[in-house]
Amino acid sequence: MTAEWRPSASRKALLARAAMLAALRDFFAGAGVLEVETPIASRCAGSDPALDSLVTRWHWGSDSAGQPLYLHTSPEFPMKRLVAAGVGPIYQICKVFRDGERGRLHHPEFSLLEWYRPGWDYQRLMDEVAAVVRVVLGRPDLPTERVTYRRLFSERLGIDPWTAGCDDLRVRAAALGIPDAAALDLDRDGWLDLLLTHCLQGQLGCGRLTFLCDYPPSQAALARLRQDEVEVAERFELYLEGVELANGFQELTDAAAQRARLQSDLETRCLQGRVTPPIDTAFLAALAAGMPETSGVALGLDRLLMAVLNVRQIDAVLAFPVERA
Repeated sequence: MTAEWRPSASRKALLARAAMLAALRDFFAGAGVLEVETPIASRCAGSDPALDSLVTRWHWGSDSAGQPLYLHTSPEFPMKRLVAAGVGPIYQICKVFRDGERGRLHHPEFSLLEWYRPGWDYQRLMDEVAAVVRVVLGRPDLPTERVTYRRLFSERLGIDPWTAGCDDLRVRAAALGIPDAAALDLDRDGWLDLLLTHCLQGQLGCGRLTFLCDYPPSQAALARLRQDEVEVAERFELYLEGVELANGFQELTDAAAQRARLQSDLETRCLQGRVTPPIDTAFLAALAAGMPETSGVALGLDRLLMAVLNVRQIDAVLAFPVERA
């Protein structure tokens, strides 16, 4: 108890964080990308069924109940509104908040770098993500690779994630030794995520930056779809030494399609008995007004700093984790 006032991060970690932030701002200044700020608290929230927001209330005038304000899980929606308004390429370094998250790599409040590139495709953005990470790590020659989601599952697990059913995935998970797999009741994406996190993720980014790209359409989130041999979501995640660092998209710019996805997410949340926040109609209006073709990415800065310092616990890079806040 007597040590709870002390920071959990060392002075070395605090200095490394300051150096990382300075390096990021230098990089984006040199690249002509504008730093912006958007609200942390909003009347609306993301609908992703995998994420829960922290909520506060704004009391104004005679409203004793107060207006719910959701602390953002990402600055994505307001940043896209800026892109739609013609601001150009932008980035933001901010704190984001996610309820129910705590562990070696997770904390309810964490630092995120998010940026958007109008006129770029997600392939070009992956090149820039690699450049940013190399700068922060001080490893200009760190190699990269790109692996499609379908190829990863096919080559390493013998599964086609586009055609395998839940029963096939359950049998494969049990055969691979995932505890209690035979007793689990998951949908297809739940099984695919279980196999990815338990059997594949630890092998990604070993001595290199691995971009896992072209996800199943059911995992598109806010990414555009493309028809190849099969339909794929133009989405990527970046891994380094088995840890996910970033998640990026070729952004969906169709307002009607985006509204349908948000509504589907809310229906899923309702079935799960979870909070269903209001749809962000300002974001949809921005898309309808004509958001240009854009690629965007969010990169977790605490995890990147963990890689810089070669530490395994997120607490080692936080001045005061939630238990000491």
